[in-house]
Amino acid sequence: MLVERTAIKNLIFIRFNPGDDLLGALEQGAKDHNIKNAVILCGIGSARSHHFHVVGTRENPPRNDFIKGDKASDIAGIGGYIIDGRVHAHIIHSDAETAFGGHLHHGMEVLTFAILTLAEVDYDFTGFDTIGDIEEFRVLN
Repeated sequence: MLVERTAIKNLIFIRFNPGDDLLGALEQGAKDHNIKNAVILCGIGSARSHHFHVVGTRENPPRNDFIKGDKASDIAGIGGYIIDGRVHAHIIHSDAETAFGGHLHHGMEVLTFAILTLAEVDYDFTGFDTIGDIEEFRVLN
């Protein structure tokens, strides 16, 4: 386990419009506004489609099972990180019967709107989203 502390540099609010590809728009927004490292604190909205993957095996590295569809849903939550400009986000959708979600991919289209809150930080998350012991990736202070 690794525990680190860092201060929040900025809170950033992003509103997405109907028809936006959520991941593509977030990637472009991070690039356009030079957001290198941030925590995706929360996200809400609605979707007219979904595209995500979940792990499909218990071995490392796991197989990824991709789920894609045109089912309308509420966006019940989004969390994740922007690591050196690269978005690693997970999303939870819900409808009248179930909740579903996983690692966000291109092709998840916004229905009415979506809003994300980011906490921008001056912290290098390199290695946090890789398989294995974080000690392999960097020496701690």
